[in-house]
Amino acid sequence: MRISTFIYSLKQGIKNIRRNRMFSLASIGTISACLFLFGIFYFIVVNFQYMIKTAETQVGVTVFFAEGISEDRIKEIGDEIKVRAEVSSVEYISAEDTWENYKEKYLSPELAETFGNDNPLADSASYSVYINDVSMQKSLVKYIENIEGVRQVNHSDSIADTFKNFNAFAGYVSAGIIIILLGVSIFLISTTVTMGISVRKEEISIMKLIGATDSFIRSPFIVEGVIIGIIGAFIPIIGLYFIYHKLISYITEKYINIFHAFTFLETKEIFMTLVPVSLCIGIGIGFIGSYMTIRKHLRRYT
Repeated sequence: MRISTFIYSLKQGIKNIRRNRMFSLASIGTISACLFLFGIFYFIVVNFQYMIKTAETQVGVTVFFAEGISEDRIKEIGDEIKVRAEVSSVEYISAEDTWENYKEKYLSPELAETFGNDNPLADSASYSVYINDVSMQKSLVKYIENIEGVRQVNHSDSIADTFKNFNAFAGYVSAGIIIILLGVSIFLISTTVTMGISVRKEEISIMKLIGATDSFIRSPFIVEGVIIGIIGAFIPIIGLYFIYHKLISYITEKYINIFHAFTFLETKEIFMTLVPVSLCIGIGIGFIGSYMTIRKHLRRYT
């Protein structure tokens, strides 16, 4: 597109917005409302997934060793497990620590003293292996079970499946809501552009008669839709930034005792993704809505 054509399209697009300011404001308002709801939903989903991801790293498998295994072999097993891509960390728990933890949790001091220096859990040294992603648990467990010197691997498939189902559910709900919001926004943009076309119907007919190309006629309406999309995206971004920042600060300060176990994403991390995504959605809605509408109406003049 030549610079002169671009300037013409920009001017005409702005004029169209002024001419149909009521419909333009309605479209901007709808896009803003949709993206505001999208932003709120995005806050909930990404923080929920972040909490789930953090919780996943606390889910692990416990590796027990064969009787009579040497300390060197135990260390080798630990080294083999650590290099796996599924593993986030490995913690060694000696038989002595296991016995101390057991006494503290389940035995009274009097009953514990009856064992003297004997350790009934002498063969219970283990590795607690924490995983990056619980969906990788099965492959990791299968690998560890085949390591020489490993007697048993304790793990919970139900916990892993629960986390996987939560993530899948969040993904499906997100996709469904986004599709609905996009559909509503595109419809409103289409209505706005249709009004602009009806106002300039005679002008478009004359332009077609004097040989103006479809792309030349189409450009101002596409610019109009894109401008509406950009404005509609910027408004909720500004509002969402202050809301999220204030809300997280308020929650962490006022309700620290309730939410101390939960970790929220920082404002910067959230908006590094939300800003470009919202702008792309706004521009995309404006472009698609205006392009489809003007294309349909130009066919009437051919």
